[in-house]
Amino acid sequence: MKIKEMMKFAWDSYKQYAFGKNELRPLTKNGHIGNMFGGLRGATVVDALDTLYIMELEEEFQEAKKWVEKSFDLNVNGEASLFEVNIRYIGGLLAAYYLTGEEVFKSKALELGEKLLPAFNTPTGIPRGVINLGSGMSWSWGWASAGSSILAEFGTLHLEFLHLTELSGNPVFAEKVMNIRKVLNRVEKPQGLYPNFLSPVTGNWVQHHVSIGGLGDSFYEYLIKSWLMSDKKDSEAKKMYDDALEAIEKHLVRRSAGGLTYIAEWRGGILDHKMGHLACFSGGMIALGAEHASEERKQHYMDLAAEITNTCHESYARSDTKLGPEAFRFDTGTEAMATRLSERYYILRPEVVESYMYMWRLTHDLKYRQWGWEVVKALEKHCRVEAGFSGIRDVYTTVPTHDNMQQSFFLAETLKYLYLLFCEDDVLSLDDWVFNTEAHPLPVNHTNFKTKASVQ
Repeated sequence: MKIKEMMKFAWDSYKQYAFGKNELRPLTKNGHIGNMFGGLRGATVVDALDTLYIMELEEEFQEAKKWVEKSFDLNVNGEASLFEVNIRYIGGLLAAYYLTGEEVFKSKALELGEKLLPAFNTPTGIPRGVINLGSGMSWSWGWASAGSSILAEFGTLHLEFLHLTELSGNPVFAEKVMNIRKVLNRVEKPQGLYPNFLSPVTGNWVQHHVSIGGLGDSFYEYLIKSWLMSDKKDSEAKKMYDDALEAIEKHLVRRSAGGLTYIAEWRGGILDHKMGHLACFSGGMIALGAEHASEERKQHYMDLAAEITNTCHESYARSDTKLGPEAFRFDTGTEAMATRLSERYYILRPEVVESYMYMWRLTHDLKYRQWGWEVVKALEKHCRVEAGFSGIRDVYTTVPTHDNMQQSFFLAETLKYLYLLFCEDDVLSLDDWVFNTEAHPLPVNHTNFKTKASVQ
C-alpha cells in the first residue's frame, strides 16, 4: 500500500540520517534536536511507534522499541513544553503499551509523567507551560500574555493523565486534571466562550482571544474524547463540550459570501475572519460528537462537520500544490486562501486528513477517500525529497522551497490518519479507541478506571 511505503521511507530516512535525534532534516541529511522537549531525544521514534505497529512494519517497530529500551534517557535538564512532552512522548508511549503490552513503554510513560507534576505547583493548580525536567522548575512562555497558561496546553492533558493514574494506581495524575476542570467551571466565560489565556496565579482570563485553531484547539477535542474514553460516563466533560460547541456555533461559525462555512477567531467580541490549518481538526471532532448528540441535533452537527471539512478541503483545492496553507482568510474577495506571505507554508500537518478520516468512518461518503488520495499525491509530488519528506514554504507555487524539516507528527498523525482512511473500519475502531491530539490511540475504558483496560 502506498501510504505504508511512504511511512517506511520516512522512517528509513530518519533512521539513516537522524536516528535518536528529534527530527530529520531531509535536505541536509542530518538530525534536529530543537528546544521544545527539554533535552529529551527521539521524538520521531516515540511518535512513530504506534504507526509502525499498526502498519505491520515489524522490523522497523523493533528498531524503535530497542531504541526506547536502550537509549531513551529521561534524566535530562532543559526547558520542555509540558504540552508537547505530554501529547508526543507520554501519548506515544501509552499507545505503544496498550497496543503491545510491552512493559518498557508503560514504565517510561509513568516516569516521564512524574517529571511533569511540578508544573502544577501554582496557586490555582493550573500548570505553567514550560518545565525543566531535571530541576522541576516551571514558568510560563515568554510570549504568553502576562505570564498566563494556554488553554490548549493545560486543557490537553486529561486523556493521558487519566491513563497514568490507571496504570500506576497513583491518583495524583487524575486529581491534577480534574482540578483544571474545576477551575474552568468556576471562571466566568464571556458569551459561554473559553479565551486562550488564563492566569495560573489568579485563575482569571488574561485576555479575550478565542480560537478553535492554535492556542485553543485541542481543549475542545479533549472534552468530547474524555467522555468517549470514559465509556460515556464522564457526563461533566460532555456537558462542557456541548455548551462550548453551542457558544462556538453562535459566535464564531460564519458563512462566507461564496457559501463556505468557517470558524472565525474572536478578539474581545470582534471577529477575525481567518481559519488556521490547526482548526481543521474540528470537522472530525464535530462529527464524532454528532453521533452522540440528541436525535434532533444529530443531523445538524453532521452537516456542520461536513461543511467545515469541505471548507478545509477548499483551502487545499485552491492552492497550486493541492496542499493547504497554515491559515486562510475570508475577509477579501478571495476565500479559503492565505492572503499573507507568512501564512502560505505547509509543514506536513495532519488536521485536514484527520477530519477526512472521521468523516469517512462516520459517513462512508467516497469523496473523503478521494480527497485523501489527492493529499497523498500532493505530498509525493511536492514534499518528498531524496531523504525523507519536507514541509514547503509556499503552497501557491509549484516550484516549492522546502523547509528542511520532517516533523515527528508527520509519522505520528498525517500518515496514520491517511492509512486509517483507507483501512477497514475495525483497524483501531472508533468504538474501542480514542486518539489523543497527536493521533496516539488510547483504549476506551470499559472498566471505569479501576482495572487495566483490556486490549483487543
